[in-house]
Amino acid sequence: MERLRRMLGLMAGDPQADRVVPPTGFTARLTVLSAAAMAFLAVFALAMSLATGRLADRWSQELARTSTLRISAPADQMQAQTRAAVEVLQTTPGVAEARPLTADEQRALLDPWFGPDLPVETLPIPKLVEIVEEGAGYDPAGLRARLQAEVPGAVLDDHGRWRDPLLRAAGRLRLLAGVSMGLIALTMAAMITLAANAALAANAQVIRVLRLVGARDTYIARAFVRRFTLRALSGAAAGTLLGALAVWALPEADVAGGFLTGLGFQGWHWLQPLLIPLLAALVAFFATRQAALRSLKEQS
Repeated sequence: MERLRRMLGLMAGDPQADRVVPPTGFTARLTVLSAAAMAFLAVFALAMSLATGRLADRWSQELARTSTLRISAPADQMQAQTRAAVEVLQTTPGVAEARPLTADEQRALLDPWFGPDLPVETLPIPKLVEIVEEGAGYDPAGLRARLQAEVPGAVLDDHGRWRDPLLRAAGRLRLLAGVSMGLIALTMAAMITLAANAALAANAQVIRVLRLVGARDTYIARAFVRRFTLRALSGAAAGTLLGALAVWALPEADVAGGFLTGLGFQGWHWLQPLLIPLLAALVAFFATRQAALRSLKEQS
């Protein structure tokens, strides 16, 4: 709370102390531009993290409660084996529904690779049976044993080999987004520290005069901290606005769940980028404060 009150007190300012820091010049441009650039990148890192989470949840929900049974058999035995497989599934605990896919549904599944006019009725394509689970689900090992005995041409795919790698990849992408946010904050802190050190060095003569008339280092440091914090806040606000507009201009998510078409924010997530300028100001506050006190100590 004490640090929060100190930061709020900085915003009130001191016109006399503000004269210690040059209002324009290289340090001002460096601080504002670096804060704007880092905030712009932070918006995209945040958007990637949220989009990855949404996509992982959607994929997990779609794959978690369904399975697929693939039946490969000669044409004259396909119908009989399909009926036998459905009977086995209907008597399996944990299976809510077992439904063979129609020719049109199988054609729709193959449409992205072979086009809409594929004659699935005349091709030796395995028959697919959709399985919907209920409750705690079924026992995959036990079901495979029954199918192997009664329907030799049936192969059960419980989607685990698809779901688990997708969830791991999504988790790593979210971790990467978090690491990116941390690197962005460290880079901005480094740039602001360099700018603060440059400003302190450029005003060494003014600082010596202030010390001669009785100004304390805390008074001088407060002027630098306030000016650089406000510069970072304004630059990050501009960068966040530009980043949000760029994300808003991206294509919307399509029904297929494509990752690159779903990077935008959704619902209340649009409020999250508003935290970026505040976090940038917090980073600038501590970075400038440490740099100013260290530099003033070295000049004493």
